Amino acid sequence: MEDNKIVTAAAPKAEAKPAEAPKAAGGAVSANKPAVPSGNPRFEPHGSASANRPGDRKFGDHKGRPGERRNGRGGFRRDEDEYEERVVDINRISRVVKGGKHIRFDALVVIGDGKGKYGFSLCKSGEVPDAIKKSLAAARKEMFTIHVSKGTIAHEVTGVFGNTKVFLKPAPAGTGIIAGGAVRAILELAGVKNVFSKVYGSRTPINVIRATHNGLMNLRDYGTVMVLRGLKTPEEIKALHPVLVAAKPAHPDFHSQPRPAFVGKPAVKPVVAPKAETKPVAPVAKPVEGGK
Repeated sequence: MEDNKIVTAAAPKAEAKPAEAPKAAGGAVSANKPAVPSGNPRFEPHGSASANRPGDRKFGDHKGRPGERRNGRGGFRRDEDEYEERVVDINRISRVVKGGKHIRFDALVVIGDGKGKYGFSLCKSGEVPDAIKKSLAAARKEMFTIHVSKGTIAHEVTGVFGNTKVFLKPAPAGTGIIAGGAVRAILELAGVKNVFSKVYGSRTPINVIRATHNGLMNLRDYGTVMVLRGLKTPEEIKALHPVLVAAKPAHPDFHSQPRPAFVGKPAVKPVVAPKAETKPVAPVAKPVEGGK
């Protein structure tokens, strides 16, 4: 059995030789050169030895890819809203149509930054969230500013809207807002800390808010009062406090403003034909009765 075995010789293994570096065009061998630094000395290319993984930066606190540095999946960090929002009233309204009742909702909201800037709006929609969203967007488009001194208003004022009257009176520090409902909402978000208030007439929330807004717009500052009384000039007020706007009421009356000049075509006067001259007619003597 041993004589019948065929012995095959193993082929000799080739020795592994180190790979030669590629030759350059001129016949010289090119060496591994470091990356050429850019104009920024703190530049660190992706995949370098100091980076843990591609996209990391060695210097600074900004680590990770651009999308990962903004607390989102490729999005940008949203800035915090500077306005505080408050829903004052939500009302269910319906309209009778041919097919039945068409039900909708309106939302009355007030926004403000607590530093003298506020806004309000009333919008309608088929759903409550949509109505609130529309009201907030409308309130941001029209904001109002008042001057708050030491956490209260400058003087007593009464705001009127329709059959609603709101009386506002300044209060000392520590009093708080003596108000309720819609008046409290608009005063708190406007930045007023101490005030007395009283509502007369209709208590409908939208009418109360509009009357309160009318009262806040009728507030006058120190510079305006001094100029109106003739005790100081606008230049003196600007020198005392450049922020105060002199000789400009907080809420100008529309009817007291001068009307703008007419820019269109001049009015054409109608042409009147000259009157013909009439000669006086001599009186005719009447006949006397009886032939006399």
